Amino acid sequence: MILSSVQHVARGLRAGTRLVPALLGLCLCVGIAGCGRDEAAAEPAAASEVGVVVLDTSTYTVRQSLPGRTRATIQAEVRPQIQGIIEKRTFKEGATVAAGDLLYKIESSRYEAALEQAQAELAQARASLQSDAPLAARYKELAEIDAISKQERDNAQATLAQDKADIATAQAAVRTARINLDFTEIRAPIDGQIGPSRVTPGALVTTNQTDPLTTITQLDPMFVDIQQSAAGYLRLKQAVDSGALAVDDNQAAPVRVSPEGADLTARGRLQFTGVTVDANTGSVTLRAIVDNPDRDLLPGMYVEASLVQGIDTRALLVPQQGIDRSSAGQPTALVVEPGGTVAKRRVTIAGATDDNRWRITDGLAAGDRLIVQGRDKVEPGDTPAVTPLVMQDGRLMPAADGDGDPPDEAP
Repeated sequence: MILSSVQHVARGLRAGTRLVPALLGLCLCVGIAGCGRDEAAAEPAAASEVGVVVLDTSTYTVRQSLPGRTRATIQAEVRPQIQGIIEKRTFKEGATVAAGDLLYKIESSRYEAALEQAQAELAQARASLQSDAPLAARYKELAEIDAISKQERDNAQATLAQDKADIATAQAAVRTARINLDFTEIRAPIDGQIGPSRVTPGALVTTNQTDPLTTITQLDPMFVDIQQSAAGYLRLKQAVDSGALAVDDNQAAPVRVSPEGADLTARGRLQFTGVTVDANTGSVTLRAIVDNPDRDLLPGMYVEASLVQGIDTRALLVPQQGIDRSSAGQPTALVVEPGGTVAKRRVTIAGATDDNRWRITDGLAAGDRLIVQGRDKVEPGDTPAVTPLVMQDGRLMPAADGDGDPPDEAP
């Protein structure tokens, strides 16, 4: 456009027209446009703004989530101890029963007769003793004056001893008959929740039958068998031995259990740690005992158990917004160096906390200014404008005066 205007003015001059004022105006416009471009090029680009959090160490209780399965603390299979016909069932399936409650009644007429027979035999034995005891005493006196032979005395004493043995045998028979009669009433051996009945009135049950009549399960408290890998156990032991984790016996005991697919948390305590490694799974068994007053946990449930593994006395907890991953999957962080430039760090993550933070074990340190906002606006080497932030209740908030300053160095 400018070239064509100049050519037009030149042709006008050759033609003798009065275009000098037009030429001067055109030159002035070109000069002004050139000055505008120089001024724009001279203005510096505005620095990108980023939000940073100054890192500091804190005490953190290290937890580990492991798979587990519930198991009843006590479970009793109810079986008959005598043979007979079930006369009636006295419990409601699924109900809670107490130890000693009557569950089944077996037809008892023959066991009553057996008790009466044993009692009669006991009475007969006692009658024989009542007769033979005085005779044995008289024979002893007569034998001392040689009124009878010693053989007769010995026979009387033997009869007396036999009578006493018969009485003991009869007493044992009475106790056995009474026990069998008591067994016609099948009672609950433990407190707990009773399952379905496998027999109905009229069924014949025997002493050595394979199937139980029913099962009683104690649901409060509940055992939880937890599987931890042997490698994880060794890592934990090494962290404790090196001092990276401090173990507090009072805080290492609690366990939190959550069933799969349920919004429920039960609390308990670790009872023991196994001393052998399963050859098939390569894991160590931990057993926890969990309170279950509402019977929410049932035997055989798969659960996730959260165990206290130790206490990190110098834990570095950083907001998850400040950690990214490279194309290779390596966790990285951007920090603002003391000189004001951005630097990239490779970090090691030990795990996540409940308040959406990462626990970092390598790559960052207390006092580092971690970029948590505006990461995509800067690159390593840039000098951004820094806005201090703090983490409050899981959210990033502007820092108050002095809150965003790096912590003082330990003397």
